[in-house]
Amino acid sequence: MVQISIVVPCYNESEVIEAFHDALIAALEPIGATFEICYVDDGSRDETIVILKDLAGADPRVRYTSFSRNFGKESAMLAGMRMARGAAVVLMDADLQHPPEFIPRMLELHQHGYDQVVAQRDRTNEGALRTALCRAYYRLVRRCMNVEIVNGAGDFRLLSRRAIDSLLSLPESNRFSKGLFSWIGFDTVSFTYENVQRAAGKSKWSGRHLLNYGIDGLISFNSRPLRLAIHTGLWLFLSALVYALWIIANVALDGVDTPGYATLITAVVALSGIQLATLGVIGEYVGRIYDESKRRPHYVVRETDESAAVLDSGLSLAPAGQARPEV
Repeated sequence: MVQISIVVPCYNESEVIEAFHDALIAALEPIGATFEICYVDDGSRDETIVILKDLAGADPRVRYTSFSRNFGKESAMLAGMRMARGAAVVLMDADLQHPPEFIPRMLELHQHGYDQVVAQRDRTNEGALRTALCRAYYRLVRRCMNVEIVNGAGDFRLLSRRAIDSLLSLPESNRFSKGLFSWIGFDTVSFTYENVQRAAGKSKWSGRHLLNYGIDGLISFNSRPLRLAIHTGLWLFLSALVYALWIIANVALDGVDTPGYATLITAVVALSGIQLATLGVIGEYVGRIYDESKRRPHYVVRETDESAAVLDSGLSLAPAGQARPEV
């Protein structure tokens, strides 16, 4: 039986994947445990899939799956967890920002009975603006979301088999793994390590992607934005009522005054903006309901190696164990 599976999502990592693989093997072999490495190519446009094929051909402990296009990291992690057969599963990135040398420490903590072992990075070597925005976001998350998410606790973690099975049992299409990790519970321990820069290449997470990911997180685990829209509407109603009473009293005491054009325009613009924002919040939830109702697979598999397990809920363009010829 495989004791530990390493799940590695990859997207355009040809510059660093070989160095990562060498570092990973160097960290795993001294442990003495049986292991497998499950690479998931998330529709890379460089030579990543070619390198993964070579690695799988040279080492039977390496397995790979390749998507037909870029479906996103959440889908890649899901596919990797479905591939994994180990009693413990480690999720990590291929850019060496998740140091493989911490895996033995994760396994040691797991042997003490923890179902989740989280490697939590600090914010050293990051820009001041990004650090401040991240802290503000996580403060907002802790106030709004129904699950606990810690600043710096990302995808680099070890999960027990029962934790993995719990994650795989969740059917939603819009997945926010940071929230799901917290939602399933189980005994969790974390340790902090110094933030590491990418070994090569550029980050795939632009400001726009980070913003969208943050919005997904806020909406995926609570309905408070809708409740906030209700509260805003009630406060505006009360404010309008007080203002109307003040106008009536002013007319009764001083007679009809010249209407305030600026006041009217300000009120119209403010109310219109609030209405549009509220409709946008409602639209986000309706859009997620629409996505869930279509029940599309999370990803499409272009090809996979012979030893890869059938990826449930993933649409495959080739029979299991056979690669589709590239056109």
